[in-house]
Formats: sequence, structure tokens, C-alpha cells
Amino acid sequence: MIPLYFLLWLPLAGVLLLALLPSYRLAGHLNIAISAATFAASVWLAWDVLHTGPELSRGNLFYIDAFNVYLVALTAFVGLTTAIFSRPYMQHEVERGRVGPRRMRLYHSMYQGFLFAMLLALTTNNMGVLWVAMEAATLTTVLLVSLYRTPESVEAAWKYFILCGVGIAQALFGTVLLYFAAERRLGPDRGRALLWNVLHNHAAQLDPAVLTIAFVFLLVGYGTKVGLVPLHNWLPDAHSEGPTPMSAVLSGLLLNVALYALVRVKMLVDGSLHTALAGHLMMGFGLLSFLVAVLFLHRQHDIKRMFSYSSIEHMGLMTFAFGIGGALATFAALLHMTVHSLTKSSIFVTVGHAAQLTGTQRIEHIRGLIRTQPTVGWGLLAGTLAIAGFPPFGVFMSEFLVLNATMKSWPWLTLPLLLGLAVAFAGLFRYVQPMVYGIPPPGQVRVRANMLPVAIHLALVLWLGLSIPLFLAHWFEQATQLISGSLPL
Repeated sequence: MIPLYFLLWLPLAGVLLLALLPSYRLAGHLNIAISAATFAASVWLAWDVLHTGPELSRGNLFYIDAFNVYLVALTAFVGLTTAIFSRPYMQHEVERGRVGPRRMRLYHSMYQGFLFAMLLALTTNNMGVLWVAMEAATLTTVLLVSLYRTPESVEAAWKYFILCGVGIAQALFGTVLLYFAAERRLGPDRGRALLWNVLHNHAAQLDPAVLTIAFVFLLVGYGTKVGLVPLHNWLPDAHSEGPTPMSAVLSGLLLNVALYALVRVKMLVDGSLHTALAGHLMMGFGLLSFLVAVLFLHRQHDIKRMFSYSSIEHMGLMTFAFGIGGALATFAALLHMTVHSLTKSSIFVTVGHAAQLTGTQRIEHIRGLIRTQPTVGWGLLAGTLAIAGFPPFGVFMSEFLVLNATMKSWPWLTLPLLLGLAVAFAGLFRYVQPMVYGIPPPGQVRVRANMLPVAIHLALVLWLGLSIPLFLAHWFEQATQLISGSLPL
């Protein structure tokens, strides 16, 4: 478990170090270095798990298997590429006078704090620690959303804090109910009643009625963090008012981790009830979120809000797929988690540069990006094609697999899914086409655009659409077997 300790201690040390470092220019480079070391530790950890199997730490506080180690590597990778984008982007924000050196210290410190909270949530074996890590992620994100200290950003931060606070309180009550159900049945193991591997091994002995109520509270609680309707309203505001690097990691990482927590709980409920109740609830909330988000795509005037509704759409689709269950739908959901994280984070990189280039996030004022700064324009167009499910990008493949699984299990739900995807496609290109190809307004200036993360992410998404590497396919296969219950711990 040595790489695990590096994985957690590096960002935690980064929180303290970057909070004390006075030079924001040096802090930007150090933020990249710490993120790179964290990614290296995640690759080391993934290598160990894939070759030796699941690992349980001394004291049983941490548990690593194929499901969470793949998300750990994805989280660390997106954290690294976003840090690379963040350094010149935030330096430009300082030059524009939107933030000062003191708030840049807060920004870099909370960036590493956010990554630490996400990695802790993914690796912990204790459902109580998982809740604490999700709450820590909420607090760090609130500070990032309000970084600019404008009335709109402060309002968005309060809205985020209140809505997610309500959600996380529901999740706390659900966690208490989990402990109540386990403590009555585990006998001498009652001191370990919140350890996930213990709960999973004794799921059949847990009280089904208590576990059902616990899942409802946890679905509402963690579903708020996922961005599921109706408690999704914090997400568009947080995206539109916070710094763009925060939007990239928010859509690419936080939503995934909240859905991961929900799937872990679903595995317990499925083992206890031996019914599809949890899956049906996830399908209902997922489909509702998907359909509401695609409709709201057509009513947006802020480019970051538009793509935040796209995130709600895709998280709803993933929740729906995990709810269907079975090998095909679970594999499709895991693949979609990967390609959505890579694609959406790359889109927010291009959106951030486009906003700096034009001086606004208003869609009607962003025009002719290909003429004024071709790399930004082509990056936005390619990212939109990818997230809209255009072949041969990986999003097309994962959505095709979700539709295939739906046709096999719930054929009558295939039509609303197809209609939703078509409406989302139309909504995105209705706005993106003039932003890319329109006539640029006078006075538009070039910016220092760091498009390396965009190129890397979209190349990976294209690769996953054409051919999934053998090691990654093996990774997904193991995680699918774990989630669907066909592979024991």
C-alpha cells in the first residue's frame, strides 16, 4: 500500500505548502509538480492492483479494487492536465485584475485540497470517512466557486453550499441507517459496521427494510452531488461563476466520485434485497435528469451554463445505465464515465480560453473563434462533436452500448433516450456553430492558449472510440464483474 500513502500525502502536503507560498507564479509550477507526482503514484497503485488483485490496508481503513483504482487513475490524470491548463489561465486572470496574489494562494491550496478529498473518497473503505471526504470536497469547492468575490460568484457559492449541504445531510442520515442495520447483525464485528467490505460480505444478513430507507436517503444525498434532478440547480451556477479550471475538475471528477459512492451503496442494497428496487430508482432519477437537462440546453445564454447542463445530461445517462445493471450496461456506464470526464474537462479548457479571448461568457458575443484563434475554435468544435456522441469518438461507443443494453432490458425506454440524444445534439450545435464559424466582433485579441490538455484528452477519447486497449478492457471487465456481483471480493 506504499503508493496509496504517496497518493494521499502528496496533495495533503500540497494544501499546506501552497497556502504558505507567496509567489503565485512559482505556486502554479509547484501545483503541476505535485499533481504529476500524484498521478505517478496512482499509476503505481493501479499497476499493483491489476497484477495482485484487491488490496486492504492495515486497519482496514482503505480498500482498493478494480472499480475504484481505475477512477483514482482517471482523477489524478485529469487533475494533472487541468493543473497544466490552470497555470497560464490563472496568471492571465491575475493580469486582468480579477484575482490578486493572496487569493491565488487560496486557489492553489484548495485545488490540491479538492484532489485530496476526491482521492480519499475513492480509496476509503469506511462509509463514514467517505461521507466526510464528500463534505470536504463541498467545502473546498465553495471556496473555489467564490474565488472572484463578485456578487454573482458569492451567491452561486452560497447556493452550492446550501443545496449540497441539504443533500449531504440526507447522505449522513443514510449512512447512520447503514450503521444501524449492520450493528444489529454483525455481532463481534459490530466495531467494523461501516467498513464497506464487511458490509458487502454480510449484505444478505442486513435488514432489507432499513437498507431500503438508507438507500433512498443516500440516493437523494449523493444524487445531489451527482447533479440529478431536482436538486441540480447548484451545478450551472457553480460552473458559470467559478474559475474555469474548477469547472473542468468539477464536471470531470466530483460528479464521478459522487456516482461512485452511489454505486457502492447500490451493491450493498442489491445483495440484501435481491430485487431491482435500487436499480429502478436510479433508472428513474437518471432518465428524469437526462430529459430535463437536454431541454434546458436550448434555454441557455452562458456558454459554461450550457455545458454544465450537458454534464447533468451525461450523469443522468450514467445513473440510468448503472440502474439497468447487468454486464453490458455496467460496462457502458464505466466507459461513459471515462470518456465524459476526458471530453468535458477538455471542453471547459477551450471554453475558458474563448471567454478570455472575447471577454465574456455570453454565447451571443462569442463569434468566429476559428478566424481569431484557430486552435481554440477547432478545439471547441472537436470537443462538442465528441460530447454530442459523434462517431468515432468514445462517447458514441458508450452511448451506443447504453442504448443496446436498454433495448435488451427495457426496449420501450429506447425511444426517449434516442429523442433526448437528438435534442441534445441539436441544442449544442445550435449555439456552437456561430461561436466557431460566425463573424468575429471587432476588438477581439489573442490569448496565450494552452491547448495541450485538449489535444491529449480528445486523442484519448478518439482512441477509446476506435479501440479500447487490452489493459483498460481488462480493467473495465473486472470492475463490471465486481459491480454486477459476478466476481467475489
